[in-house]
Amino acid sequence: MSRNYPTEAIEKLAAEIGENVYMDIAKWHLYLNDAHLHTPLAERLYPLLEDNRLEENEVLEILQETTVKIGGGRRQIPLLDLMPMQAQLNLMDLLEEFQRNL
Repeated sequence: MSRNYPTEAIEKLAAEIGENVYMDIAKWHLYLNDAHLHTPLAERLYPLLEDNRLEENEVLEILQETTVKIGGGRRQIPLLDLMPMQAQLNLMDLLEEFQRNL
């Protein structure tokens, strides 16, 4: 059974992710809000925060499962493969802070 999560909280999390987490493509930082990935990612991550189940392995799995279409959709690459370690650390820090404030 799916749960209904508060839209306002997900939107706030999405905004935080979109402004602070990026992909590194040819040494360009493409922030997730510019790539329109912040909201789908927030929707997948929010349940971990609300249920107090935030663990790095879970987050990495979600990043691995979230694909980014390239070449007009001819290929899909896991978001995890496009994020440098610093962006992953930024995401974890952001999620931990967000969870503390819930």
